[in-house]
Amino acid sequence: MEGKPDLRQELAKKAGKIKEREQQEAMQGMAMQGAQREAPQGIGGQGAYRQGMAMQETTNNPSTAALQGACPKQGDGIMGRLGRPAIRPLRAEEIECRVSTINERGLSLLLFKDARVDQRILDETFTPFGWKRTRQCIDGNLYCTVEIWDGEKGQWIAKQDVGIASHSEKEKGQASDSFKRACFNWGLGRELYTAPFIWVPAGVANIQPKGDRFVTPDRFSVYSIGYSPQREITSLCIINGKGQKVYELKGQPEAGASTEGWMAALERELMRTGVTMEAVLERYGIESPGQITGEIYRKALNSLKKTATQAA
Repeated sequence: MEGKPDLRQELAKKAGKIKEREQQEAMQGMAMQGAQREAPQGIGGQGAYRQGMAMQETTNNPSTAALQGACPKQGDGIMGRLGRPAIRPLRAEEIECRVSTINERGLSLLLFKDARVDQRILDETFTPFGWKRTRQCIDGNLYCTVEIWDGEKGQWIAKQDVGIASHSEKEKGQASDSFKRACFNWGLGRELYTAPFIWVPAGVANIQPKGDRFVTPDRFSVYSIGYSPQREITSLCIINGKGQKVYELKGQPEAGASTEGWMAALERELMRTGVTMEAVLERYGIESPGQITGEIYRKALNSLKKTATQAA
């Protein structure tokens, strides 16, 4: 009828639009497939899977579209722009404190980080698509390999290390430790090895006897931390669970006294020889480890190195 649209013409128009849309989608699909073939082996989903099916754990399995917007840019490289280290130092809230030694006079603390911090910094620095990890068992030991995509070289760069089993969960502890050690090889948390000898005297710590040993219910955390341009710890403040300051380091330690983590080497020698910290303090006429200067540190360390290892 005149004035009414022809049904056949309308259907033909709709069919033409559908066919045109299907052709566009087909062209887009061909373009994506070509981009996937050009992607470096190991980044795309199938590439990452083929590169190490046995015991491999990758952080992501990204699509090509996601990679185009999130992968490190060509030319950035692992070191980042201007040749500066890409991995930042740890923040105070990322560092945890663990009691190392304890007696009736006080306790010493060690600084450490957990594997979640490593994952977060890797994501932040290289994007979730710019790094991956794999694990393999060699001679009964679990190794972890952390690889980072270097856009400048157009290849994955790998660093590997072996884990040590924990006392509670052997397999989980090995997996976590091997990952953290591999990350340390990339520079994550390496600044913790410049930490001073952290001594908390009994006057500010709740130390209680328990059988033939001493324990503390106190929990400690890093309130603030500062670094030198060489990424060495220059200032540090530690508080207890009540927010009270129990330790503070101000300014750069004396030159030469920060070797092997300020005085961590001294503590290892004390454990090897069986000499007590009290004996060292008495010999040099000081009251607490916090008063040990660089000169005293060197003299004490040299003397301990000449001392025989205590019998097992």
